[in-house]
Amino acid sequence: MAMVKRLNDPWGEHKAVSPFLVQLGNSATLVEAFLASVLAEQEAAGTPPRLAEALRHAVLGGGKRFRPFLVFHSAALFGVDNEAALPAAAALECVHCYSLVHDDLPAMDNDELRRGRPTVWKAYDDWTAILVGDALQALAFELISGSKGRGDPKARAELVYVLAVASGANGMVGGQVLDLEAGKLGARPDPTITDIMRLQALKTGKLITAACEMGAIVGGASFEQRAALKTYGEHLGAAFQISDDLLDAEGSSADVGKATGKDAAAGKATLIGMLGIAEARRYLDRSIASGIDALAIFGDKAEPLVEAARLMGRRES
Repeated sequence: MAMVKRLNDPWGEHKAVSPFLVQLGNSATLVEAFLASVLAEQEAAGTPPRLAEALRHAVLGGGKRFRPFLVFHSAALFGVDNEAALPAAAALECVHCYSLVHDDLPAMDNDELRRGRPTVWKAYDDWTAILVGDALQALAFELISGSKGRGDPKARAELVYVLAVASGANGMVGGQVLDLEAGKLGARPDPTITDIMRLQALKTGKLITAACEMGAIVGGASFEQRAALKTYGEHLGAAFQISDDLLDAEGSSADVGKATGKDAAAGKATLIGMLGIAEARRYLDRSIASGIDALAIFGDKAEPLVEAARLMGRRES
C-alpha cells in the first residue's frame, strides 16, 4: 500500500495525500524558491520598486505550479534531474502567471480574486498589472535563453520556439480571444462542441502540452517519445479545462481561490453549458484515459504523470 502523509494539499486542504501530491508540492517549492531568487536579482539590477513588488504579488505565495511539475516529470523520464529542468519549468510558469494577470483585468475577465488574494490590478491598478504581465513574458524567454538556461544551444532554441508558439496567436492568446469574443462582441453563431474543444485546446491545452514537450526536449527524447508526451499533454489539457469548468460550476470561491459561477453568468461557451455536467464528466473521463494510454511506452517511470491525469477527475481547487 502506498504511504500517505498529511499536509496542506494544493488541490484541497488538510487531507491525506498521495506520494504524487507530495511530489507536486516539492516541485512547487523548488520553482517558488527559484523565482523568488530571480525576482530578487532583477530588483537588485534596477527593477523599479513598484514593479518589483507587483511582480512578487503575481508570482509568489500561491499556485499549484502544475505546469512546472509536468516539465520536471517529463524530463525525469530520461534521467534528467529537477535542477537541470528548472529554468524551462520556471519560464513556463512565468508565461502562465502573466496570462493570469492579464486575464483578470477589467477589460478581460474582470476578476478581483486569484489564489485567495486580490488580483494584481485590484491590489495595484490596471497599468501596473499590464506591465507586470509584459515583464513576466519577457522574463520567461530570458530564463531559457540567458545564463540560467541549460543544455546545448539547439535544445535551448527549441525550448524558446515551443514556448513562443504555445503562448501566441495560435496558442494561449488565440484561445483567450475566442473565449472573450462572445461576451465582448456578441452576435456569434452558437458554438459547436468542436468550437469549444478548439478554444480550450488553445487557451489551456497549449501551455500544458508545451510543458510536456519542453520536458522531452530537456531530456533529449526521441521523436516517438516526444510525440507520446505531446499526445499525453493534449489530452491532459482537455481534462484540466473540463475539470476547471466543473469547479466553476460546482465549487465555492473559498475552496477554489477565485470567483466561481462566472462562466454561466458571462454566457461563456463550455462543455458543461452545452452538454450538462454528467456528459461533461464523461468527456473528462475519456480525456484522462486517453492521456494515460499515451504514456504506455514509458512503463512504470511515468507513474507521476499517470497520477496527474487521474487527479483531474477529483480536483477540488
